[in-house]
Amino acid sequence: MSLVRLNIKGISYSQTQNGAYALILNEVDGERKLPIVIGAFEAQSIAIALEKEIRPPRPLTHDLFKNFSDRFNITVKQVIIHKLVDGVFYSSLICERDNTEEVIDARTSDAIALALRFQAPIFTYKNILDKAGIYLKVNPEKENDSMHSDDVLSEDLVSNELENTSPKDSYKTKTLDELNQLLANAVMNEDYEKAAKIRDEISKR
Repeated sequence: MSLVRLNIKGISYSQTQNGAYALILNEVDGERKLPIVIGAFEAQSIAIALEKEIRPPRPLTHDLFKNFSDRFNITVKQVIIHKLVDGVFYSSLICERDNTEEVIDARTSDAIALALRFQAPIFTYKNILDKAGIYLKVNPEKENDSMHSDDVLSEDLVSNELENTSPKDSYKTKTLDELNQLLANAVMNEDYEKAAKIRDEISKR
């Protein structure tokens, strides 16, 4: 079975599942998206890894795993989303130490959080993408025609995820000094989702 490389398109809050987030993976050489529902902690950890300028005061679990692996010369070479059963994605970490390769089972959200920290590529098999991949279009009338019948997430859920990515709190009226202070407070309080939104507003300026 051929492998398809994926990258991270974004993370959005789920309005239909309390405390859940949708991680959207994008086919590198195509237009299909692979939505995966993940928990709040994992979403936070992935968001921190994506936001290079946000560093937690103490290492999170995935940071600890990275530090531990570095100390013992263990490298995560790649992540493979290798199975889909009843809407649950299964993944493997392909690790290497002393030229010996090992395969370790992992939750997909954890695997992707670690892939970001090791700068490792993310892959899935073509048959999984054929089954669970979707085409997200701006025009809702065309979206129905492009959606696959075996989508893991419903069209309504994915649409809600994409529509609710804007922050509830508006930072447009804040000065840069105020935004930087809010950013520092958010990081100190370990509210990394809020910190990422403030960081985005600062970047726009």
